[in-house]
Order: sequence, then structure tokens, then C-alpha cells
Amino acid sequence: MIELTETGIDGLDEILNGGIVNNSTTLVSGNPGAGKSILGLQYIYNGVEQFGEKGIFLSFEENAEDLRQAAESIGLDNWAEYVENGDITIYDKQVLLRENDFSSSLELLLGELDDDNYERLVLDSLTMFKLFFETEREQRTYLLKFTDILAENNLTTLMTNEQGTVFPETDISLENFLTDGNIYLLQTPTDSGVNRYVWVAKMRKKNIDTDIFPMEISDGGITVHQNASAFSMMSEDESPI
Repeated sequence: MIELTETGIDGLDEILNGGIVNNSTTLVSGNPGAGKSILGLQYIYNGVEQFGEKGIFLSFEENAEDLRQAAESIGLDNWAEYVENGDITIYDKQVLLRENDFSSSLELLLGELDDDNYERLVLDSLTMFKLFFETEREQRTYLLKFTDILAENNLTTLMTNEQGTVFPETDISLENFLTDGNIYLLQTPTDSGVNRYVWVAKMRKKNIDTDIFPMEISDGGITVHQNASAFSMMSEDESPI
């Protein structure tokens, strides 16, 4: 029986058929503004709020105060309390980029993992993480090493990744093949704003629903809707599935 970690995000666990595989690493990709960081914040927050699971949030792009404001702006009202009491541990850009060396940042993280029992981790974002390395070979080596360390410490991890195109099949990167799962957050402009969608393209060791589902971001964060056919984003010929 495969053990799963529920995200606690309305509608997402349903299309994941129960949640994310324990001790796996899932890549959450999307273009700017698609909701990647929000999904990461919810995942860590819901771990504490709904399931009593402690989490680590690694942010290469924001400081701790920015993260608090972002969390509270979508209704994650107890974020600051959970950070203060140690249920959520944050390594922000001021810490992670201080030495400009990933080995130093990794040593900090390993010290934290040795002392406490965490079950969830978010890395936001892999785009900035890759700036530590000069070559693709280095990126691949350290990413594999890092994901192995996370799995060995029984962490179920989400990594966000910037995607330059609307349609994911035109922007497949190395990371998509190195991680256990791929979730794409898509958005398309309309006359009245933006339509948002989620597509779970891959999840090793389990069956998933690979339709494209509509989602929205409102107070409380992300909600995924199940009636995929009523929210057609593209024609059948254009579908990446």
C-alpha cells in the first residue's frame, strides 16, 4: 500500500487520488503569477493546520516577512504563530544566498533535519536554486543529491519552477525528468481577466487524473474544480495530454 501525503488544497487531492506519494519530490511549474508560491504556502500551512505535520519553507526569492504577508493575504491567518512556535521553519533568501554557495546552505539545512522531525518541504524556486551552478551537469548532480537527502529524511517535497511558455509541452526541462511528479499551473488571458488551470502530468507509483482542471485563487488560496469539461481551455488538437 503506497502511503500518501494530502495537500489539503480543495480539489487537488481528489485529482491526485488521495495525495502525493510520501517521501517523493514533485515539481510545480508555471509561468509568472500562475500560483506556484501560493500552492507551496498552502501545502506547508495545511500540513500543520490540518494534519499536524511540521514543514520547512526554503525561499530563494522572498524574505520571511514577505512570506508572512503573502500567507496572510490569502487567509492563512496562523502562519506567523506556526513560524514562531517552530511548526514551520523558514530559510529565506537572506540566509540561503548569504554565502552564495549551495554547500553552505545545504549544511544549514542538514543541521535542521538532524534536530527536528519534519514531514514537508517546499523549495521556491528551482529557477533561483540553479543560479548556484555554472553548468547543467552541476545542476543535475546537486539536484539528484538534494532530492535523495530529502527522501532519506522522510520529507515529501514540492519544488516550484518558472516556466516561460503557456503550454508545458513546449518547455520541458531536465528537472521534469528528475522529479517524481509534475504539476503544471496554467493561465490564459481573457477579456475579463485570467482563466487558471491545473494539470497533473506525472506522479510515479500511482494513478492520477490527467485531465486539465480549472482552478481559482481567492481568500483561502487555491481551489481546484472537478468539472473539467465545462472549462475547456484549448481545443482537443491543442491539448498537451
